[in-house]
This record gives sequence, C-alpha cells and structure tokens, in this order.
Amino acid sequence: MQKEMVIQGRNISIKNIQFIHELIEKNPSWKRTRISKELCKKWNWYTPYGQMKDMACRTLLLKLERSGYITLPPSQNPKINSYRNKDIQYALHTSDTIQTELKALLPIHLEVVSEKQHLDLFKTFLSLYHYLGYCGTVGENLKYLAFDSRGNPLACFLFGSAAWKVEPRDSFVGWDAKTRKRNLAFITNNMRFLLLPWVRVKHLASHLLGKVAGRISDDWIEKYKHPIHLLETFVEQGRFSGTSYKAANWIYVGQTKGRTRNDRHTSIHVPIKDIYLYPLSKTYIEKLLS
Repeated sequence: MQKEMVIQGRNISIKNIQFIHELIEKNPSWKRTRISKELCKKWNWYTPYGQMKDMACRTLLLKLERSGYITLPPSQNPKINSYRNKDIQYALHTSDTIQTELKALLPIHLEVVSEKQHLDLFKTFLSLYHYLGYCGTVGENLKYLAFDSRGNPLACFLFGSAAWKVEPRDSFVGWDAKTRKRNLAFITNNMRFLLLPWVRVKHLASHLLGKVAGRISDDWIEKYKHPIHLLETFVEQGRFSGTSYKAANWIYVGQTKGRTRNDRHTSIHVPIKDIYLYPLSKTYIEKLLS
C-alpha cells in the first residue's frame, strides 16, 4: 500500500492500520461500534463542539475493510440499503384529498421527528410515497413533519450530511480543500422533500421551504451544538424542474457530473442533478471561509 492515504478527511498511514489490527486482535469481543469509539478516543477525533466523530470513523473502517486492509467483526445490523422500504411498521394515516388555498391551512407548523415522536409516520410516508423510499440516516441529520392548523400531515423533510465535494457548490462558496474539510459541517443537504400526494395546494412547497429555512439552524444548534450556514439540494433532471426551490429563492449553481461519490473509475453513471443552494444569513460566505 502507499505510505499514506486520505480517508474521511484523515491521513491514514501504515502505522495507523497496524494499530487498528492490534486493537481488533486484542479485543475479540468488541463490536464495530466499540472499535470505532475507541479509535475516536485514541485519535482525539472530535468535532469542534466536542462530539465524537463516530459515524465518520465507522465509514473509515468500512472503507479500509473493502480495500482489504483490515477485517472487522461481523456486522450486527443489515446494510443501510436493506432498510429501504423493508421491515417498516407502517403507521395508520388518512389520505383524504386536501385541495384548497394555502391560507386555509394556516398556521402550518413544523415538528422535529425523533425516536419518540412521529418516527413511524415519517418512515411510512417516505417508504410509500417518495420515489427514493426511506433508508436509515448516517451522521448528523434532522427530520421534519409539516402539519396544517387542524393537525393533518402535509409534508416531510430530511436533512443530512452535505456532499463531500461538488465543484459548482465549492466554486460558489470559494473555498479550498482545507477550508471545505474544516467547515463542511456547517452545510446540510436536503436529502428528501415530500409533499404528500393527496395534498394539492398552490405555493405550499415554497412556503414550507421558507419555514424550514427559518428554523433549521436553531434546531441544529439544539441537537448538535453548532449552526448551519447554507442549505444544499440536488434535483434530478427529467423528474423534477426545481420550481419550488426557485420560488423559495434557492440559488441554482450548476449540475452534477452524473457520477456517484464511490465512482473511482468514472464508470458508474447516475442521473444528472441540478444543484441549488440557500444561504441562511447575509454573512454565510464569511462564516464558511473562516
């Protein structure tokens, strides 16, 4: 192997891999989560806000295993993709048509989805009605459900980790690789936005995008102890036109190249997507470059 390589933003050397080998061999009863957390402690791998970067470390370990450098204990959970639309306890819900003017639904309120509240309903909606389905979330994320004034559900949002590297966004922000690595956590990706199919209300989508933009940074601070300065999303061409994002004043900055983040040999082709960004403050560029 090469003397050093970069995985999940960390420089990994032969000595690092040898240390991981020893950690696994000396602790045969440890599962993957324990190994990951112990590595975070040994490497002092924490966010600037003191949270252990456990999920990043788990991803690093998986990449090392896939490359043949280490052998991890058997996984205790199925792969993330196996969650998609499977083994979900579907929540009962109404699907009565809501076709009216936006003002008839006001005030609309957003609720943060948690393990204790609305999670089954959230999973049900994405599994049944979103073309990408539902899959487990990794890393920092927030889920929202939108309800009208009578408590009828209207829509779902899922925000997760920003794309590691995407040229139009990075050029728009103006950061180099080092600054991007340091500040990427201040961007979140709108991974799912679902208006429930029986809800037909003009201007509702852009209204909801505005509401979530107005509170997401505060919600992120409450959950993860740091703010969000910029939102991003990728809109698949041919399937969507991005009308709602445009109406909500999101900024179009370019297109993806039709490749996945795992495509090392430019042989994996996926649909091209339009890239939209939404700044959450007037000083967002300054904050992302600091």
